[in-house]
Amino acid sequence: MSDHVPLSQLPKLPWWLSLPAFGLGSGYSPKAPGTMGSLMALVLFVGLAELPLLAYLLLIFVSTLSGIAICEAAAKRMGVHDHPGIVWDEFVGQWIALLPLVPVAAWDARTVLAVVLGFALFRLFDIWKPWPVRWADRRVEGGFGIMLDDLIAGVMAALVLSLLLWI
Repeated sequence: MSDHVPLSQLPKLPWWLSLPAFGLGSGYSPKAPGTMGSLMALVLFVGLAELPLLAYLLLIFVSTLSGIAICEAAAKRMGVHDHPGIVWDEFVGQWIALLPLVPVAAWDARTVLAVVLGFALFRLFDIWKPWPVRWADRRVEGGFGIMLDDLIAGVMAALVLSLLLWI
């Protein structure tokens, strides 16, 4: 099945799977569900940003492992490899992109600008899919494949953000 099958034509997911897979509902957006998922991840980042770095890294690790299972289960039940509404991968990729800001010392104008920049960089790499993001998107299957391209896009965005913050 195509990845762009309307949700109304796919099997309905149980709430306990659709809630995380569809990013607390953000993946149900009829327009740009990946961007909506990334925006929802930003909302959650406001609370997560003050975690100690080690706790934030643990959150990313656990979110990645659980995301592989969540995305795999949702894709299998829907019969679609990577439906655009499955946005848990965007959550984790966005949180990785914002890693250089953790822990946030103060929510000043510079921090807000850096968060917006981290969001834009992640969306750029996730949509544009430069190598190796494109390779992962096309070659790796299952829940790991759904997650991997966004993890790589998040790392690329974090590296660029780190460089820009350093400058």
